[in-house]
Amino acid sequence: MRRYPEGHVFYRKLTRSFPKIVRGDGCWLEDETGKRYLDAAGGAFVANLGHGVHEIAEAAGRQAQQVAYVNGTAFTTAAAEDLAAELAPLSPPGLDRFYFLGSGSEAVEAALKLARQYWVERGKPSKKKLIARSPGYHGNTLLALSASARGHYKTYFADWLVDVAMIPAPYAYRCSCRGEGKECPACSGSALEDAIRREGAENVCAFIAEPVGGSSTGASVPRADYYGRVREICDRHGVLFIADEVLTGAGRTGTWSALEPYGVAPDIMTYGKGLSGGYVPLSAVAASRKIVDTIAAGSGALAHAQTFSHNPVACAAGLAAVRHIKRHKLVERCRKTGELFHAKLEALADLHAVGDVRGRGLLAGVEFVEDKVSRRPFPRALRFAETFTELAQDEGLVVWPNVGHADGEGDLAMLAPPFIIGDNELDELVTRFTRALERTLKSVHVKA
Repeated sequence: MRRYPEGHVFYRKLTRSFPKIVRGDGCWLEDETGKRYLDAAGGAFVANLGHGVHEIAEAAGRQAQQVAYVNGTAFTTAAAEDLAAELAPLSPPGLDRFYFLGSGSEAVEAALKLARQYWVERGKPSKKKLIARSPGYHGNTLLALSASARGHYKTYFADWLVDVAMIPAPYAYRCSCRGEGKECPACSGSALEDAIRREGAENVCAFIAEPVGGSSTGASVPRADYYGRVREICDRHGVLFIADEVLTGAGRTGTWSALEPYGVAPDIMTYGKGLSGGYVPLSAVAASRKIVDTIAAGSGALAHAQTFSHNPVACAAGLAAVRHIKRHKLVERCRKTGELFHAKLEALADLHAVGDVRGRGLLAGVEFVEDKVSRRPFPRALRFAETFTELAQDEGLVVWPNVGHADGEGDLAMLAPPFIIGDNELDELVTRFTRALERTLKSVHVKA
């Protein structure tokens, strides 16, 4: 175990101990004591291919030996060119230009700035207002954080953030209509039009949303008509639609893009997390020719300088990862295994304190509640999700927690295992989850 202030690492959390992981294989991680952990969250929704895929590491190594770095303002490389060509036919129709970066936050920051620059170069500088959803999360750089509805993340930095108009996310479990109200502003998408009218369409630059909810709404899936309405509203009012697929892209929900089943395409889309399977830091902004041609005919460059943009080693690893996904039909496997995954997770719905289990593909959210009938969340002081996550790890199960999605309260655990997870491992996931929940109820003194 490692813990601050031992050693010299500035840990992500300074009040807990960290097992030292020494190897990964498939869906499993192993620490220095030999204890094995089932990685049921892909770390942070990242390890979609599983651990230990040698061909991806080898591709990065070969590229590093050939040329590890070039300045993206002066040169291009085969790795960047080939990755872009590989992504073009997989992405939503029309999105065939790719700007490569290192993290999801960077990609969202760049996408938002691209939307703003597009309108300025179109001669419409008044279009600067952003609309996002609450609950929602888009990253930790300042503009991305501004577009995120994470009050506990914003506490220290509120004075540095810009004002972003928020509309309610389509979150059926916590909506009074339970997702069935035909004209419910949140679940139908009409809240977007209301916000555009309030702000004035001439002032609105873009609307950004995660097509399927990430941890902020616990994998809540909007109904079938939602994004068709969003697309129509954006088109009618001249607003760009940015799909944040940092978490859901690259197959996580059983289709390459989580938007695919809705039959619509955004104007700009972000990739991250699973794009390289976690083998290197890699993200991307995908944009249409309409957007990029405007920049090309104007200033000639996106005003978003990044030293490591278009990095050849990262692109080489990403290319190997995307080709691995295609060769092994892992998106199709994710879709098929996802059906079994959600069938097995149904057993969790009967457990005490589990209010809802939802999601799509190999992405699921399990929401914990104090009362199943009223859907009343646990008091935040109990730190239910945090306690569950620690006890799950003690049981050898890696999950991802979220809190605060129910008006500042609320607890849930996210599951996002690698696409290669097997039937027996799914059973093991449910077993370990159940044991961890039983221990959590005892730990916080909740009667089962």
